[in-house]
Amino acid sequence: MKDLIEIRWHGRGGQGTKTASLLLADAAFNTGKYIQGFPEYGPERMGAPITAYNRISNNPIRVHSNIYEPDFVVVVDDTLLDCVPITAGLKTDGAIIVNTTLEDEILKEKLKDYFGSIYKIDARKISEEALGKYFPNTPMLAAIVKVSQIMSDETFLNDMIDSFRHKFAKKPEVIDGNMKAIKMSLSEIHKVQ
Repeated sequence: MKDLIEIRWHGRGGQGTKTASLLLADAAFNTGKYIQGFPEYGPERMGAPITAYNRISNNPIRVHSNIYEPDFVVVVDDTLLDCVPITAGLKTDGAIIVNTTLEDEILKEKLKDYFGSIYKIDARKISEEALGKYFPNTPMLAAIVKVSQIMSDETFLNDMIDSFRHKFAKKPEVIDGNMKAIKMSLSEIHKVQ
């Protein structure tokens, strides 16, 4: 991992985008990294576009602002590709990760102004299969960990099982589904050619 990784998340209210960014911050912190994880809200309503951010570093983080030139962008809802400047400031040596079922050519056309790596994952299929409902945040969390290589898959899986046991102590039945979603995502994320 390079010294500082900055990630910008784009999603809609109610999709768990903020939660995913905070879970990523917790997981990175548990591996000894310095972290920041914070949301930015527009109109606070279900379905409204939201943005969340992560900074992850091997050294103390002294900057406290939004992220304008991210290394990675995570798009939790592909409808935002048409209405939000998703690739603004995105470094070409980083990557964009999109939750989508769009064909590769259509996705590349929507992102034609970006010349870095593009990855996609079908978070709907994964979450519905693993959890029985559409919760895209868990698959997208696994996807950014895999693409950014912030930590190894094994370290991530171990941290998430501990995190879910704590978070879902009163609903242990959801732990297995979330872990299944993470494992599926780690293997199903793929690079758009």
